[in-house]
Amino acid sequence: MLDRHLLPLVRATLHGPARALVTRGVSADQVTICGFGLGLLAIGALALGAYLPALILILANRIADGMDGIMARMTQPTDRGAFLDIALDFVFYALVPLGFALADPATNALPAAVLIASFVGTGSSFLAFASIAAKTGRTADAYPTKGIYYIGGLTEGTETIGLFIAMCLWPAAFPALAWTFAALCALTTLTRWHQGWRAFDHN
Repeated sequence: MLDRHLLPLVRATLHGPARALVTRGVSADQVTICGFGLGLLAIGALALGAYLPALILILANRIADGMDGIMARMTQPTDRGAFLDIALDFVFYALVPLGFALADPATNALPAAVLIASFVGTGSSFLAFASIAAKTGRTADAYPTKGIYYIGGLTEGTETIGLFIAMCLWPAAFPALAWTFAALCALTTLTRWHQGWRAFDHN
C-alpha cells in the first residue's frame, strides 16, 4: 500500500552509496547475498532475545535489499539478480517470525505459525500473479523498475518492515501484532485472488 510512495525516496537516499559500491567493483548480487547473510544473523539475535541488535540487522538487510536493485540498474539488470532478490526476500520475511517463536515458544509459536502461513498466502498470490502477468505481457506501471510484475496490496514490503520494527521495539506485543498483521495479510491475499480472477478471465 505504501511501497509506491516510499520507493522514490528510498532510491534517492541510497543512490549515492550504491554508486560508491559500483565504482569499487561490488556487484548487485554480492550485496543481495550479503544482505541475506545479515538477515540470517538477525534471526539468530531474535532467537537469543537480543531484540535491539536484531532490529539493526533487519534494517541493514532492508538497506541492502534497496541498494542491490539500484546498483543493478546502474550496471546491467539480470534475470538471475531479480530471481535471487525476490527468492531471498520471501525466505527472510518468513524467518523473522520464526526467530520470535524460538525466543519464546510458549507465547509466540502459535501466532508466529499463523503469521508465516499468512505470508505464504500473500507471497504465493504475488508470485502467481507475476508469473501469469509475464506470460501475457502485462507490466506494472506503478512499479516500472521492478524485475518482475509487482502487484500491490494492503500489506506490502513497507508495512511488513514496519511490523518487524514494532516487534523488535515491543517484543512482548509480538502475539497481538502477529495476529493483527496476519488478518491484514489474509485480506491482501483475498484481494489479490480477486484481482487475478478478474485480470485473467479472458485468457
